[in-house]
Amino acid sequence: KGYLCLVLHAHLPFVRHPEHEHFLEEKWLFEAITETYIPLLKVFEKLAEDGVRYRVTMSLTPTLLFMLNDQLLQDRYLKHLDKLIELAAKETERTRWLPDFNRMAHSYHEMFTFARWYFAEKCRKNLIDPFRRLQDEGYLELITCGATHGYLPLMLHREAVRAQVHYAVEYHTRCFGRPPRGIWLPECGYNPGDDEILRDYGLRYFFTDAHGILHASPRPKYGNFAPVYCPSGVAAFGRDLESSKQVWSANEGYPGDFDYREFYRDIGYDLEYEYIRPYIDPSGLRTNTGIKYYRITGRTHDKQPYNPDWAREKAAIHAGNFMFNREKQIEYLASFLDRKPVIVSPYDAELFGHWWFEGPQWLDFLIRKIYYDQHTIKLIAPSDYLGLYPRNQVSTPSLSSWGYKGYNEVWLEGSNDWIYRHLHQGAKRMVELANTFPEATGLLRRALNQAARELLLAQSSDWAFIMKTGTVVPYAVRRTQDHIGRLIGLYEQIMGNRIDEKWLQELEAKDNLFPDLDYRIYSSAAKVQRKFEDLALAL
Repeated sequence: KGYLCLVLHAHLPFVRHPEHEHFLEEKWLFEAITETYIPLLKVFEKLAEDGVRYRVTMSLTPTLLFMLNDQLLQDRYLKHLDKLIELAAKETERTRWLPDFNRMAHSYHEMFTFARWYFAEKCRKNLIDPFRRLQDEGYLELITCGATHGYLPLMLHREAVRAQVHYAVEYHTRCFGRPPRGIWLPECGYNPGDDEILRDYGLRYFFTDAHGILHASPRPKYGNFAPVYCPSGVAAFGRDLESSKQVWSANEGYPGDFDYREFYRDIGYDLEYEYIRPYIDPSGLRTNTGIKYYRITGRTHDKQPYNPDWAREKAAIHAGNFMFNREKQIEYLASFLDRKPVIVSPYDAELFGHWWFEGPQWLDFLIRKIYYDQHTIKLIAPSDYLGLYPRNQVSTPSLSSWGYKGYNEVWLEGSNDWIYRHLHQGAKRMVELANTFPEATGLLRRALNQAARELLLAQSSDWAFIMKTGTVVPYAVRRTQDHIGRLIGLYEQIMGNRIDEKWLQELEAKDNLFPDLDYRIYSSAAKVQRKFEDLALAL
């Protein structure tokens, strides 16, 4: 009677520091690989092996894909895993007289050992290939995102928006052998008119938060339960509020259940310093190790030992509850709509496994239950739905995001507003450089390409988000200042015809994002310079 579109958005900012032997923020990637990406791939591959037909949409951002492809980070990840395996082995010995903890210690040792085998032996350190296989076999629809997750509604220069889309589509095509059909706009940030750029790059659809569609003009006939076409012809799918709340809500969502694992109790903080010191940051700063022995238990600090059997049972119950609610939702909508509705349920991929340890189990149960236990709903990808219903209402979504209060407040407020004059000026200078040097070669071309990289990296919405949330603010401030400073330095050297090749080489080694990047897309006269279908064929 209707369709469910599950969308997982996988993203991490570009964090790579070859100038340091150890760098704390590189652990963001290592934790996500161990706790989210490998567990999700394990679930998806087992479902396919068991003959379960499913469709899940997944956006993999270009910065994440590049880091997964990077040899330095691959090698550092294996060293990180070796440390975890060593720690987990010590934990199995330390907890041998603590049965509540010993079982989980063995479980973590198995988890880390499996992650090492999967990454090093099965995938040969290439995690992109299993995603590509699942795409080619028809299980996943892989889509792209902004090149560095830049927040598009706050970019003044159209050339800057175009560059974010251009480099994203190009790099995605190189990784997966075909151009993406859709895009996850960073932070679901939509600005009317940006869809024209998406159309130019062959992107058929994007997602907005619920109010982006509900406040569209003219008002959509089907609300959020069918896409609308922007005047450009690109489709917009709106997020469903009810299914989002059931998973996202801190108070009402499934991840807060008292039987699930407690994220904030980690042995990196709980155990004696001398014992844990070899496995935390080399500076001596206590950090998460990923080994956690307690369940949420309640809203107080009193925590009870984690029981994986109870948690698995809850994951099955919650998957059944989610499916039941979607069935009833579809039955109600189908009773008065003249087409089969689609419920769009987007989530951060890192919620599954990293923040919500049982998330991959829940997803596995949900997909199996939908396949075997009912006939009301079917999993679908957005492009499939557009194939079934090619005629849709034309309407212009409103400016919106999925951030706090639904607009720009998270990325533009007192803690981070200072960055925008520098980002706007940086984009203006990059456009000037591209217009001034339309056919550069040699050293000049390298400097222009590096200037484009520095602007892209400065534009990452992650830095403004971190400044707002107050987590690792000094790092986010430094990254913004560093990239803007490097862009200004390159601009002055290029315009002054005095490029410092040694400094340029250092920047190319540090900020080596998108090796095939071409600065000319920032030119005011630039068009879509190549058909990405042709690039896919060439690859």
